[in-house]
Amino acid sequence: MAQRFSVPEQGEASSNLPGQPLRPRGSNDSLEMFDGDGMMPTAGESSPEPDHSYAQRAQASLFAYATNSASSSAPNMSLLCDEDDEVQYFEEASLASDAFPKFEEIRRLGKLCDVTLVVDDHRFSAHRVVLAATVPYFRAMFTSAMVEVQQNEINMHGIEPDTLEQLVNFAYSGKVRITISNVQSLMVGASFLQLENIVQACCQYLQSRLQGSNVLAVRQFASALGCLSLVRAADQFLQKHFVAISRTDDFFALPLEDVIAIISRDELHVSSEEQVFEAAMRWIRHDAAERKGRAADLLACIRLPLLKPQYITDCVASNEIVRGCLRCRDLVDEAKDYHLMPERRALLQTFRTKPRCCNDIPGIVYAVGGLTNDGNSLSTVEMYDPMIGRWTSIEPMTTLRSRVGVAVMNGLLYAIGGFNGHERLRTVEVFNPETRTWKEVTPLNNKRSALGAAVVGDRLYVCGGYDGITSLSTVECYDAIHNRWSLMNGMNKQRSAAGIAVLDGYIYVMGGHDGMSIFNSVERYDTETGRWELVKAMQHRRCRLGSTAINGKLYACGGYDGSQFLRSVECYDPVTDEWTQLSQMNVKRSRVSLVANCSKLYAIGGYDGISNLSSMEVYSIEEDSWQFSASMMAHEGGVGIGVVPTIPKTDI
Repeated sequence: MAQRFSVPEQGEASSNLPGQPLRPRGSNDSLEMFDGDGMMPTAGESSPEPDHSYAQRAQASLFAYATNSASSSAPNMSLLCDEDDEVQYFEEASLASDAFPKFEEIRRLGKLCDVTLVVDDHRFSAHRVVLAATVPYFRAMFTSAMVEVQQNEINMHGIEPDTLEQLVNFAYSGKVRITISNVQSLMVGASFLQLENIVQACCQYLQSRLQGSNVLAVRQFASALGCLSLVRAADQFLQKHFVAISRTDDFFALPLEDVIAIISRDELHVSSEEQVFEAAMRWIRHDAAERKGRAADLLACIRLPLLKPQYITDCVASNEIVRGCLRCRDLVDEAKDYHLMPERRALLQTFRTKPRCCNDIPGIVYAVGGLTNDGNSLSTVEMYDPMIGRWTSIEPMTTLRSRVGVAVMNGLLYAIGGFNGHERLRTVEVFNPETRTWKEVTPLNNKRSALGAAVVGDRLYVCGGYDGITSLSTVECYDAIHNRWSLMNGMNKQRSAAGIAVLDGYIYVMGGHDGMSIFNSVERYDTETGRWELVKAMQHRRCRLGSTAINGKLYACGGYDGSQFLRSVECYDPVTDEWTQLSQMNVKRSRVSLVANCSKLYAIGGYDGISNLSSMEVYSIEEDSWQFSASMMAHEGGVGIGVVPTIPKTDI
């Protein structure tokens, strides 16, 4: 007797085999069941030849039953289970991952290959469908009307045999080996075959191995292939290590146009413009006979007015190549005039008078003076190295100073005015990081605490403050060469405890108070014309705020608005003339200092309404987020902050 099967009840497992018709439960129809080859044999019988006509009649009978349920006494299957329950999916999770190794095995056996790639006398067999599925170049070739669609052999040009073999293997395995000996040819071949992921992997490989001895060659190679990410990485490395790279043979071999492009960059990591001048002279002397005639083209890119006067006289004006070129002598005269006639500097402004500005040069952060938790003034100084992430105490000032103005000019740290616990100060002292010594210079014309200090070019400006009687609107300018302070045009408002920052050559003064009102107004000073003008006001009133500038924008954080201590932060874009709210700091900070360093913002110290703060927060511009960092060791708030750029290394 042949075995019979029926449709299972909902939830019951089915014993039907693939290819077998289903027998509805409860049917009285007589229907023999079939295996995959025909009728099931009875016990003791050998399998006869399949009766296809019988099978066809049986399947037709079942189809008639299924489609004629209205005239049948059998139950409607739609009543037994939901339609969705009749669908079952099966997935072989490893099918795709297992398939390609098998494709590769078949290829190595030479089976089913339908195309041969030819480079010179090298031949590589493969499967069109695999190449088309994994290599964009071949997908375009084999799925279009190109003549290669009909060809069994395809000649490949512009790619080396070893590289093509590696990339064909990659099409099957998804893996490729990158070494220092094959990375260039592999990158060229991958670019040719439009394998962008391999190109990027090669870029990352080269980027991680940039050195002073190869960066110029890598940059040229990346530029030729259009690999912009590697070009940018090489540029950043070149800018960071310019002084050392300018001594290499690759630098001496550069064409004039490339040297001009390099020494014109604002982002060069140099401690002084003298290093740029000396690099240009080395390049000229490498082939003086051919290059000395282009000296003026190079000198026009060097910011000669920013050189020290003594250096201009002793090293530039006396240089034989410079003396022999009329245009060079004119550029030297321009630099001399800039120093000899400071009153005419507004008329002498060019890009050569604008200091280079590199935001990612790591600097040492100095915390100067400030207050104890008891409100006593300090002479304490400590420094923070972001590369190490630790504060270290160094030589103290000669005077106690809180609410002190701090600025950095020509690598020196200035502590200006302040309050010593008894009176407002007009004394000024300067710290030399190389000798680690403090010395006093000419004092201010007026006593000031809670002042703003900023540097434009080789001039230091102090704005506003409090003299013990009233808030000030006066401005003074310090000339380090002549060691003297001069009074400049005053601000539109009296401002004490205001924020200050330099952006695009303008001095911006933000917020502050006059003893009666706290401001959100902002004004800026044009050092060329000597004029003050109002610009867009901040969104919040703030005094005792932190402020700085980076990447063409102003930042203001924390402070006090007359009723509460603030942790809000806002940013000013001079292009749109708008202030925008940013993520708030983690804690409220009045009397906070804000500085830019390593392309980040550092908010240091302050007062939260209960106690002075020694903590520091670091702001990521890209992520718009604040994170706590190492706290000061010897300070408890209200410090003056300055950042001294580290001197770039001359070897790498």
